Amino acid sequence: SGCDLGQSGFAESAHAALAAAGITADLRTTDCMSGCARPSTCAFRAAGKTAYLFGDLTADDLGDLVTFARLYAASADGTFADARVLGALRTKAIARIPG
Repeated sequence: SGCDLGQSGFAESAHAALAAAGITADLRTTDCMSGCARPSTCAFRAAGKTAYLFGDLTADDLGDLVTFARLYAASADGTFADARVLGALRTKAIARIPG
């Protein structure tokens, strides 16, 4: 929540958008994810799945984040055969961490 996006109420907007899309997620905020070179970061992780870290996020990425959350929840291992499902997040990926 220390980055500009975190201070803008984005987490609340993301929580509402996920709920509206019927996606159950444990959304957490933190003061710092040490992504200063690419501020406003977001991570997705689930037990046994590949984890993802995205940076350079803006409020305009909310739709892609919700789409990603839906596809990630449906994926057995968190991987995708085609990266195009990430939308604009493809260029904002910082890391993919094996599960």
